[in-house]
Amino acid sequence: MPNYPQPGEITICEINREFIHAKELSDVRPKDVYGEILGTVFSSIPFDPNFLSPNNEQVVEQETSEPATNLGFSSLKDTIAGSFKKLLFSSDNLKLPTEASTQKISWFPHNHCLAFVSGPNQVTIKDYEDSDGKDACILTSDFQRDVKSIEWRPNSGKMITIGCKGGIYIWSASYPANTATLRHGIAPSVGTFSRGSGLKMILVDVLKDRDCTNQVISALSWKPDGKYPFHSSASYESPFFTIWDVAKGEGTPIRRGLGSSISLLKWSPTGDYLFTANLDGTFYLWETNTWTSEPWSSTSGHVTGAEWDPEGRFILISFSNSTTLGCIHFTSKPPSLDAQLLPVELPELSSLIGSGGIEKMAWDSSGERLALSYKNGDEKYAGLIAVYDVRRAPLVSVSLM
Repeated sequence: MPNYPQPGEITICEINREFIHAKELSDVRPKDVYGEILGTVFSSIPFDPNFLSPNNEQVVEQETSEPATNLGFSSLKDTIAGSFKKLLFSSDNLKLPTEASTQKISWFPHNHCLAFVSGPNQVTIKDYEDSDGKDACILTSDFQRDVKSIEWRPNSGKMITIGCKGGIYIWSASYPANTATLRHGIAPSVGTFSRGSGLKMILVDVLKDRDCTNQVISALSWKPDGKYPFHSSASYESPFFTIWDVAKGEGTPIRRGLGSSISLLKWSPTGDYLFTANLDGTFYLWETNTWTSEPWSSTSGHVTGAEWDPEGRFILISFSNSTTLGCIHFTSKPPSLDAQLLPVELPELSSLIGSGGIEKMAWDSSGERLALSYKNGDEKYAGLIAVYDVRRAPLVSVSLM
């Protein structure tokens, strides 16, 4: 039987397929159980969801004159229900669907370090492995505006890319014995240091595309080996994505066959394929050897999420107007684009919860747990996250936990 939290309860963790709930985030009993078994407990992060509002006239002033500790942050417990959608889908002046996918949370791939968009122009990083328990690190600069996407760079130490208005800002951790290197001949804002007493980050590069100088970078994806990042501009005027040579700061746009603006990019774990989704309901699979693509289309709304399995054999896709996932199975080895699109049913979302579509999707690196947020639904289940146990052989199947 699925395990639902009672009204007012907070889910602390999952242990052996059982969810541990508590009445308050400060309840020590579930934390003690969690810590005893797994050896660590993630503390809440001070966060003010009102600071995400793009209409907040005090943002610039606070960034330049107020320390982080004086922003009047409230506990994440008090704001998580109301701020989750705001964090992931904050409104802006772009002509995007309100459900358009943006990347506003990113876990560092190698240890417990979380980055999230904490304001219109800033990103907060919490390093849970900091033994000194120092404050979170805040990334902000005078020209970093309207942040829409973030992603850590694989296999490179702590380096993170931030997609915002007019370009990609690249920050890197800087240590006394290993100072981050800046690329020469770039914007004067480069060299800016992060705020906070914890992890020290420095702005080392800014990548700007001449074709989208005033547009917002809403999607980022690094090649798994960390060599190339890809980004796309979420503008109806720019139906392309760009491949960057980060060392040189040079980008090459890819435009072939793309008729609408791109909302999402996902490299396969092997680097052989790239998935792109458009706001008009179409999506593409690209093989990255010759950059040949295969177009697909949906009658269930636009793509709201896409996740590759750990081996890169198939990709799960969610849609805005459907509670059924799509799963693209490759029938041949790379670089072949021969594939089948098969349905993965989620009957509980429609029959029990009454949802009309999926908002967000995340698949853990082991391939065993799939988390979904959904729109609409019965009041009893509003604000909950559905977590599924996943089986991947011979085909993908899921069961609600």
